[in-house]
Amino acid sequence: MVCVRKLAIFAAVAVSLTGCGSFTHKKSFDTRGLRPPENYCPVKPSRLGLAEKIRNIDEGNGCEVPNAWRVQALGSVSFSEEATLTCGMASPLRDWLEDQVQPTAQRSFGESVVSIDVAASYACRARNNSWGGKMSEHGFGNAIDIAAFTLESGRRISVIEGWNGPADERQFLHRVHDAACGEFRTVLGPAADRHHHDHLHLDLQNRSGSGSYCR
Repeated sequence: MVCVRKLAIFAAVAVSLTGCGSFTHKKSFDTRGLRPPENYCPVKPSRLGLAEKIRNIDEGNGCEVPNAWRVQALGSVSFSEEATLTCGMASPLRDWLEDQVQPTAQRSFGESVVSIDVAASYACRARNNSWGGKMSEHGFGNAIDIAAFTLESGRRISVIEGWNGPADERQFLHRVHDAACGEFRTVLGPAADRHHHDHLHLDLQNRSGSGSYCR
């Protein structure tokens, strides 16, 4: 009986410590100072490509997409996987793909882009997956990461291999990266930091100023 009583005490202490731990557990990201994207959607994504409205997202911790869409293609470009994005991302992304990426592909390779490799869209996490950092724009569905472009011939132009690779691939990737600065508020590539060595990050971060950050 004494042993049973001691086991019960130990169990109660363990539960108490576990409970205390839950209150001191550090959140994986910080939301202070973040400004959700403006609820601006000039055109429904379904009018720009293959897309469908999905249930709005709110995880109760800062991550939320109030006008969420699942996008499979925009314009003439299909996605390697469905991208979950806020409605406002579709129009600038489609404009960049059709007005900048496609003409640049024709000049560089003599053919069009038929698809992009989507490395990330909506994801409830910190920037660069750094514990305790600011929440990423991906947490608003306000960003997309692109790892590669596939041409009509089947040739794949990847960021990790082409950024400093053959002249035509290097020229293409640098030009579409720079052109994205006209459509997006943040554009990051391999020159930005080690976290973006293999993709282009595009987002519409809601800043107090009107400028863009492109690296």
